[in-house]
Amino acid sequence: MSRKVARVASEQIEFRSDVTVELVRHSASDADVLFAARVSTQGEQTLEAASSGAQASERDRGLINYLMRDRHGSPFEHNSLTFYVQAPIFVFREFMRHRIASYNEESGRYRELRPVFYVPGPDRKLILVGKPGAYEFEEGTPEQTALVRDEVVAVCTAAYESYQRMLEAGVAREVARAVLPVTLYSSMYVTMNSRSLMNFLSLRTKREGTHFPSFPQREIEMVAEKMEDLWAPLMPMTAETFDQNGRVAP
Repeated sequence: MSRKVARVASEQIEFRSDVTVELVRHSASDADVLFAARVSTQGEQTLEAASSGAQASERDRGLINYLMRDRHGSPFEHNSLTFYVQAPIFVFREFMRHRIASYNEESGRYRELRPVFYVPGPDRKLILVGKPGAYEFEEGTPEQTALVRDEVVAVCTAAYESYQRMLEAGVAREVARAVLPVTLYSSMYVTMNSRSLMNFLSLRTKREGTHFPSFPQREIEMVAEKMEDLWAPLMPMTAETFDQNGRVAP
């Protein structure tokens, strides 16, 4: 790879400190929970409500709260949400530990990977204080923040130039990608139901008042927060009772 081509490659590199989450398809409402729960006592009498598209009313809040509080979880599974997510690869590796969803991710074998890399923003806390299970992050110094950015930019730039040199030499994409760091952005679709989503949120967000405190990595928490913001308006009673009952998935 010539110096000119290497320079062009480095000039194309983009650095981001955010994540993208879009809700691209859904079939999800509080009413889905209701007809699924009521079939246990009303049987075929629930069919009309289930097929008519009837919406939940305020009088249904008590049933949803009861199901959430006593952890009758299966009625919360009769819905579907599909999200499009752009985030660093290391976030996806954390995400896919949750065996509660369906995933399809961008392939580095079949397309040339775009030079978009994650770099922690100036508001990213850098100092770990405490021990596993009870730790906090504190602000870094301006010098530490600058060091992190400079090192990430330098490593990612060098790695992508190496990737381009191998591609230009005819090396297969699936081999050349070996030099790319996990700060590279990827994209995926993830589909889950609301029960699975609440399980994910309980583990990947940190909120006051939760029954089981969690200590998620900030970058995956950013994804989780955006997912919750998109889901909550679709199932407001479910989202509210989830919060009121300590953010424990039913």
